[in-house]
Amino acid sequence: MRNHPLGRTGLFVSELCLGTMTFGGTDGISSQIGGLQQADAERLVGQAIDAGINFIDTADVYAGGVSEQITGQALKNLKVPRENVVVATKVFNETGPGANARGATRSHIMDGVKASLKRLQLDHIDLYQIHGFDPATPIEETVRALDTMVEHGHVRYVGVSNWAAWQIMKALGISERLGIARFQSLQAYYTIAGRDLERELVPMLQSEGLGLMVWSPLAGGFLSGKYGRDQQGEAGSRRTAFDFPPLDKERAYDAIDVMREIAGARGVSVAQIALAWLLHQPAVTSVIIGAKNPEQLADNIGATRVALDAGELTRLDAVSKLPAEYPGWMFTRQGEVRRKQLAGAGRAPAA
Repeated sequence: MRNHPLGRTGLFVSELCLGTMTFGGTDGISSQIGGLQQADAERLVGQAIDAGINFIDTADVYAGGVSEQITGQALKNLKVPRENVVVATKVFNETGPGANARGATRSHIMDGVKASLKRLQLDHIDLYQIHGFDPATPIEETVRALDTMVEHGHVRYVGVSNWAAWQIMKALGISERLGIARFQSLQAYYTIAGRDLERELVPMLQSEGLGLMVWSPLAGGFLSGKYGRDQQGEAGSRRTAFDFPPLDKERAYDAIDVMREIAGARGVSVAQIALAWLLHQPAVTSVIIGAKNPEQLADNIGATRVALDAGELTRLDAVSKLPAEYPGWMFTRQGEVRRKQLAGAGRAPAA
């Protein structure tokens, strides 16, 4: 299990992160994704830590807060030393009936931190993330509130999830102007069948030194090997019950066809190829994996041992590459001469 620094910090996190969205669900979407209770969830946490995973991600709205409770209790029961685990959680979504029990406001963030710390039974959160963009709250209010939490010692680092590149850049500019804590990571959807963030977000992340945590790396199970043009998932499987995240299924089937060939030749699962492709992407810091049972978790962890060769990566890139869009195709056309000059001088393109 390799470890990578998170953004521009000295904090190292494992290349796989244990996601806890499968913990605690009893009804609605939570139960469709997974309803693991304490004993079963604890078994997965122990298995992940034994495999070298030091990074755990949860959120205040997963199973209505029960996921955080189970995660915190598991770490306590397993007697995991606090310094051996990096705990990330998120705030933004609705946590109560009141008009202010949601959003990225100072009020909701400060209330959210206290509630999450209590459920997790921790004295600090390593990475506190804004779960979504709030059109009703000024970005400056949000980043100032996060900085307050860092100054108080409740939070060590801050990040964001599901924001656009321009929104993140605006937040970074405000943080630099005010001299306060900056976002160190983005948690975003990224798969071989959904490479949209490569247009704007990946260049921004690499330019500004933010880490990338990937959620739903198997596209809600669609890339698990259970699906194909002539193969539908089993009754009750996640995609049949909750068809999310959205994707171009024809393009996904093309990618699955190539992944099946590579997986068959290597004697590994299709899911491992999908995860291994992500682990080979330079912008990726950590891939969040969730599981309903130890077998699924073991298979996902096995992806860290799959070293795709150049030929395999080229095939996978060709079948899944995004179609060119403006202004990207003009960058390619107009920048060709300058890129050749840089290559001749042994320099990398400017960020």
